[in-house]
Amino acid sequence: MNARALVAWNVRRIRVDRGIPQEQLAYDAGIDRSYMGRIEQQKENPTIDLLDRIAATLGVHLSELFTEPAKGATPPTPMSRGRKPARPCRTRK
Repeated sequence: MNARALVAWNVRRIRVDRGIPQEQLAYDAGIDRSYMGRIEQQKENPTIDLLDRIAATLGVHLSELFTEPAKGATPPTPMSRGRKPARPCRTRK
């Protein structure tokens, strides 16, 4: 597994294990949500400074983002998609 795949795997694993939505992690780390998504999809090559901010936001040491998964480990399951359902409109009387 290459470094970009390791980072993607571990960021998603830690984020999902802690129940942090991708949008919240991105906001707390000071980056765009779509950029965070591309990191998790292995489409971006983030700088070490950005990885350090993501690790700090997740509350882990930077080295945790480069930990090899155990053989046969299943990929982290994604959290439920989308925003909360909209509340029904109140009608005026």
